[in-house]
Amino acid sequence: MAETAVFEPGGYRYVRGPFQYSGGVAAQPGYVIERARFAEPRPIEAGFRDIEAYLTARGRPFTSFCACELRSPAPFDDAGFIAFNRVYVGTLERWGIFKDDENPVARSNVCPEINPPAEPVFEAFCYTVPSDETDVKSFVIAGSAEAREAPGDYAERIVRMGETSAEAMTEKAQSVLETMETRMAALGFGWSDAATSQVYTVHDLHPFFASEIVARGAAKAGLTWYYARPPVLGLDYEMDVRRVPTERII
Repeated sequence: MAETAVFEPGGYRYVRGPFQYSGGVAAQPGYVIERARFAEPRPIEAGFRDIEAYLTARGRPFTSFCACELRSPAPFDDAGFIAFNRVYVGTLERWGIFKDDENPVARSNVCPEINPPAEPVFEAFCYTVPSDETDVKSFVIAGSAEAREAPGDYAERIVRMGETSAEAMTEKAQSVLETMETRMAALGFGWSDAATSQVYTVHDLHPFFASEIVARGAAKAGLTWYYARPPVLGLDYEMDVRRVPTERII
């Protein structure tokens, strides 16, 4: 079972992960998660300012920020990804969220294959709000690609690296689906609780769509497929999952 912790100032618990993101978040009792998607994606710096203004207008502290979805121009190498993430977490540190390389915020960061942004941008973000309802489920599972969760460079951990045959893609998808299941289970959820499943790949889903995705219950509300690549060179398939009762376009 993945390790979890509670981020009290934000009103949510999270699956512990590397410094750049957590494995997922779920609202604590007395709170619920909401999602806001930018009608036009915002460059990172401007996006953080817009999020600050939005949360302030909603009467929510910056610590309520619990998840985000980013889009980048192209996959990074390992060093470039680390460098980008260090800049990203700098704002989270200023907001009182990131500390001592512990990051409770869940995240997806993928690279559109066609018409990519000129620089990294915010697509959407999530935050907690107080709620008197006791039976509302809300969670966001961070994006994960087919790299085993272990120390080491991505090249050492990628499932079937460099292979994109139907068999290899099936194995990659199985690995990612298992990661989604592990993270959901750590927060007390499963596929029956998920409301939105998103896939990011430029490769064919059909050889394993029915046998792996639909059969597990991972597409009971359909599947959103983005023609995009995961954020690190060598990765071919990524997913994220959520159940967020209220979603807005801003």
